[in-house]
Amino acid sequence: MDTEKKQSELDKRYIRMASIWAENSYCQRRKVGALIVKDKMIISDGYNGTPSGFENVCEDENNLTKPYVLHAEANAITKIARSNNSSDGATMYVTASPCIECAKLIIQAGIKRVVYSEHYRLEDGIELLKRAGVEVIYTELDETAPNK
Repeated sequence: MDTEKKQSELDKRYIRMASIWAENSYCQRRKVGALIVKDKMIISDGYNGTPSGFENVCEDENNLTKPYVLHAEANAITKIARSNNSSDGATMYVTASPCIECAKLIIQAGIKRVVYSEHYRLEDGIELLKRAGVEVIYTELDETAPNK
């Protein structure tokens, strides 16, 4: 099997895993999951939610996201900071395309590839990643993938 096809299958597998991880989110409006993978090892994970010690409620009484809710990408990147791992040269798998704020964190964390499966309404995060030389790949979420 050629390397490109193998990488594509790996990307689809990790994006399915990120999708499952998103189910941990307490957010009602949108559940997002992220994994950071380096050398075929998951070195961090995250989902959108409130900071540690806060109640697990993401939306206010008007169903708007509370301003202190962390995005999945930010949760995964900040977890790296508390570990002995380095995200330099890693790939991030995230179920929704990163916003501009998360794109800045991704660039600063040294992540070289971002694979996502759902387009966010704004494309400025994707544009910033490309401008910074980060490889950005869209792949459809295939939830019915066969076990091999």
